[in-house]
Amino acid sequence: MARILIVDDEPDLREILSFNLEAECFDVLCAASGEEALDTLGGTSVDLILLDVMMERMSGFDMARRLRESGDNTPVIFLTALGDEASQLEGFGTGADDYVSKPFAFSTVLARIRAVLRRSAATPSPTPATLAFGPLTIDTATGVASIDGSPIELTRKEMHILRLLAENAGTYFSRDDIMHQVWGDEICVSDRSVDVHIARLRKKLGTAANLITNKTNFGYRMENQNTLNTPGTQNNQNIQS
Repeated sequence: MARILIVDDEPDLREILSFNLEAECFDVLCAASGEEALDTLGGTSVDLILLDVMMERMSGFDMARRLRESGDNTPVIFLTALGDEASQLEGFGTGADDYVSKPFAFSTVLARIRAVLRRSAATPSPTPATLAFGPLTIDTATGVASIDGSPIELTRKEMHILRLLAENAGTYFSRDDIMHQVWGDEICVSDRSVDVHIARLRKKLGTAANLITNKTNFGYRMENQNTLNTPGTQNNQNIQS
């Protein structure tokens, strides 16, 4: 189930798009402004963003630029009344994946969403051969994790969770996110299974256990290098999600 973030300051349009996308089995989040959307993206991963251009304070173009400048390559489809060529060129110049002019038929938006998601799935971002976080290193080719050079024994699920968090360092994943990514369509899996696996993973990480943190209403994440090297950074390890 792909997760889509709708960013538009028109409540009626957000409601209509949300209703129709959920009917197509998408997981939908909504934001009424660029600022609210950036806050949402700071704690939740999404597969695609439907982004209005003409919003107060922060325009859709400005939000898209901020995303790309931060290294966030989440696919973006602009939904806007600005249908002239200059506006479309500016939209694509910000890194947009598609551009739909208002008014539009939902069938058109749905077709564009599916096309962009297919392209995105076909061109995954390359993963570095080695991921390093303080004393922890992960060899993505062999699937071996080490602490201070000493390999640690992890189950397939533990390694899958570790790689998911490490390859998206700094991004929170809810229990549902992790269940979807790690267990897929497996049955008889509860959200407590995620907590148990992460508790075991932290125990095996030993001195590097504090690299995996959690936060109420956000989920789990791997602390990125910038956070690790910032004096005075608070550790959220003991905050219950």
